[in-house]
Amino acid sequence: MTIPNTLIFVDLAADDPAAAGEFYAEVFGWENDPRPYGVYHRMVPGGNMIDGKGAESAIGNFHIGIHKAENARPHPKQEGVEPRELSKVGRKPRVWILVSEDDSIEAILERALDRGANLLWKDHFWREFNGFNAAFSDPWGNEILLWVKGGDAPVVPANFTEE
Repeated sequence: MTIPNTLIFVDLAADDPAAAGEFYAEVFGWENDPRPYGVYHRMVPGGNMIDGKGAESAIGNFHIGIHKAENARPHPKQEGVEPRELSKVGRKPRVWILVSEDDSIEAILERALDRGANLLWKDHFWREFNGFNAAFSDPWGNEILLWVKGGDAPVVPANFTEE
C-alpha cells in the first residue's frame, strides 16, 4: 500500500439525531444536513482546510455524522442490530475541534452549556502538542474537545493546569 487510507468522517450516536444536529449547528455554526431527517444528520462545517502558508487549501473540512443509536445506518439489516442504546459511561472516542480564529473556547463552551452540555474541563495547556484545551460532553454523552494552537511562544495563564 503506497497511498494512505483516508479518514473521511466520524459518527456520533444520539437518541435524537435531529436535536443533536440542531445542537451542533447552534454551538459551532455548522450546516445541519439531514439524510433523512431524524435518522442520520451530516454536520458540514464548510470551508476548506488551511495549508502550511495559512491559506485555504482545496481540501474541504471533515464532516461529522450523527446516527440514531437504536438503528445505526448504514447496516445491511434494515431493522438494525444491538446495542440500541447510547453509551454514556466509560471511555469512548473523543472528537477534537480546532477553534477558529473568529471564535473562542469560552464562547463555544457557553453556547454548549446553555444547550445542555456538561463541562468536563477547561483552562488546560498540553505542552507536548502546544495547545490550550477544554472539553464538554454533549447531551448524548459524546465527548468534544476544543483546541487552540499555542503558537511559537505560548503564554500559559497562571490559573491554567498544564502537562
